[in-house]
Amino acid sequence: MTSKAFDNATDANRQQGGRRNLIINGDYKINQRGNATGVTGAVYRGPDRTLIVESSDGSLDVAQNTSGVLADTGHGQSLKIDVNTADASLASNQYFFLWYLIEGQDCQQLQYGTANAKPVTLSFWIKSNKTGTYNLNLRSYDPNRMLGGSYTIDSADTWEYKTITYIGDTNTALPNDNGAGLLLDWVFAVGTDFTSGTSPTAWEARTNADRGADTTVNLLDNTANYVEITGVQLEVGTVATPFEHRSYGEELALCQRYYEIIGLAGSGDIVIGGYANNTTHYVTFQFKTEKRASPTVTKNGTWSTGGTGASQPGVFTVSKILFRGGMSNATGPGNVYAQNDNTGCNFTADAEL
Repeated sequence: MTSKAFDNATDANRQQGGRRNLIINGDYKINQRGNATGVTGAVYRGPDRTLIVESSDGSLDVAQNTSGVLADTGHGQSLKIDVNTADASLASNQYFFLWYLIEGQDCQQLQYGTANAKPVTLSFWIKSNKTGTYNLNLRSYDPNRMLGGSYTIDSADTWEYKTITYIGDTNTALPNDNGAGLLLDWVFAVGTDFTSGTSPTAWEARTNADRGADTTVNLLDNTANYVEITGVQLEVGTVATPFEHRSYGEELALCQRYYEIIGLAGSGDIVIGGYANNTTHYVTFQFKTEKRASPTVTKNGTWSTGGTGASQPGVFTVSKILFRGGMSNATGPGNVYAQNDNTGCNFTADAEL
């Protein structure tokens, strides 16, 4: 009996076993937060795991687009970012980045910090009205190191497929914990503080001057500008394989590790508990997915309590948070938290990187 080792290039299309894509929601099918307009600052907005990092005189609209996406490649949704307020003249220290962060413990297979550090290949579909060259760096968040990369949009308003291969970092290991490990650093608009260097072809300490050294475009310079992305895949090796489609339910659970909505908008009971006395009662709630870390829980909408006594204003605080759920307390008699309006009533649990 003879055996044959797989050749990565020859067998890329038929060796599809196991989880390959290090990116969650790379086809942007999950959009728990909903679309957002006038986005500024460093915030998660729009489709899950989308971190906008922006500091300029402009603003952005961030949305899940479901119209005119690449149905022939199996992609029914995309991330679409439109310029809401333009900034045609960036100050030297202004910028617009798009980040994707990966937990350090999910990067250990890359063996960074050893002689066996593995390369990774990023593939994605992109469309924009702004042709030109854009940087897309691979960075280690902790320690703060970077490797340059770039791609070119050749034709306006046309879906184009791009791949970038990054060598492994033999110098410095990634943390083996639930904090940030690797990050993708998409560069869409930067001032001269980020363009005066040289895009690094070897791993180096993060240098801002190098991050946008190849970028020729200011995506923020006109309100007609946009960028649309889908099919983002980061995988071990030097070959981009076909996108790893996962079911909606599986992708949702992966996203809920970082962000979850508990309850739906509209009138009705959401969580049930019991009262300790006439002025205080408690409820516990369970997350659908264990969180990456102890999350920030926020109450949204107008609430009331009811059940044991007369309805009282739903003034309550979250008294304890765990990875799997938490406990809240409120004033007033009752043993049920109930929604008393028809829009926006829920808890949100945020454990993003």
